[in-house]
Amino acid sequence: MNSRKELLITSFGLFSLFFGAGNLLLPPLLGYNAGENWFWVAIGFMVTAVVIPIIGILAHARLQGTLYDFGKKVSPQFSLIYCILIYVIAVAIPSPRTAAATHEIAIFPIFGSDPLWTSAIYFALVLVFVLNRSKILGFIGKFLTPLIVIMLLLVIGIGLFSSEMLTSASQFDTPIAKGVLEGYQTFDAIGAVVVGAVIIISINFRNKGSFEEKKTLIAKSGWIAGFGLFIIYAGLISVGAYYGSEININDELSSDMQRANLLRKISIASLGGFGNTVLSILISLACFTTAVGIIAGTADYFKGLLENSQLVYIVTAIIASVFGIIVGQLDFNSIIIVAVPVLLFIYPITIVLILLNVLPQRFSTPLVFRAVVIVTFIFSIPDVVSFISPSEGLKRITEYIPLTQFSLGWVLPALVACLGIGLLNPTANNQLYED
Repeated sequence: MNSRKELLITSFGLFSLFFGAGNLLLPPLLGYNAGENWFWVAIGFMVTAVVIPIIGILAHARLQGTLYDFGKKVSPQFSLIYCILIYVIAVAIPSPRTAAATHEIAIFPIFGSDPLWTSAIYFALVLVFVLNRSKILGFIGKFLTPLIVIMLLLVIGIGLFSSEMLTSASQFDTPIAKGVLEGYQTFDAIGAVVVGAVIIISINFRNKGSFEEKKTLIAKSGWIAGFGLFIIYAGLISVGAYYGSEININDELSSDMQRANLLRKISIASLGGFGNTVLSILISLACFTTAVGIIAGTADYFKGLLENSQLVYIVTAIIASVFGIIVGQLDFNSIIIVAVPVLLFIYPITIVLILLNVLPQRFSTPLVFRAVVIVTFIFSIPDVVSFISPSEGLKRITEYIPLTQFSLGWVLPALVACLGIGLLNPTANNQLYED
């Protein structure tokens, strides 16, 4: 019974650390715009928002270390730089974005307050939770996540039953590719490597079991959390699609307000006037737990980097919270726009590191790691440049790279590098892992 309870608490805690602002706001509008093709856009979305993140948790179960272990086979220097980049990005974009979403959807419509006050109070509470990190997983897993899940299922279930189940024409030419790229914006792959480390440390605080017992616990929790994400995402995308013929969105509004208004209208249509209250609580809780996970993970990393100093943990948590207050005053859509080129650069590298860490040893030697990461980095550059400064000259070059039109030009070269070196290297089976 205790092991079952531990599994449920860990699974709920993991789900809640994953599920934040983007996870709630992105799927409904994605389904709304996909219309009749909502199923195919959902398939693409699941790849980067569910499958890759859960594989990341499985990699954590296998490694049971820190984020540093994900990239150390490339080189210690690379892994150090990668870790710092990931944690800086995490506290600079997804963490403040949770405060922006909370303000725009849950706080401002009711109180009309300034975003500075919302961000200040929000991150002060986040800091309290982070500084009491030994209790994070238990509290989130026992209380906050069940409440979030119940509210989500209410909105989705009643929303589906109360809609006319009619969809509009799709606005996407390539729905699967659109779903894959929109899944980037959830930050779930980055979340997997960041909050996975939080789960490892939280488990070690409470569980003195063997390596294999913890591996089983983490892996099972990952599958359960992944199943929960799958159900919620599919539900939110389908609800958005089926309300497409009933709800009109003002196209002149910014994308963030379109997302917020659509979700609010769906909540009111499914739950009546009570829907506003449910949505406000839901947004606040979902965003809050994610911010706690990000800042705790960042503080954990720098604490381990600097001689396991508790002072470093506290200072890092305070700096990340202050930074969250400053950036959290921006609107949700502005943060998303800033995030796109960053994600086009860091997400592919994160995905290949996650996948390589769960592959058999033949395909995960240091040589394979280095080759795949270098190839992924090189072939991701055109995607980033095309977004920042598109040009006809660059377009003529990228025409020869498969999938570049979908910002996925790195996929096939990385796959060829992995399979080619893994299959052709005769010493692969005897090659040792490097520390």
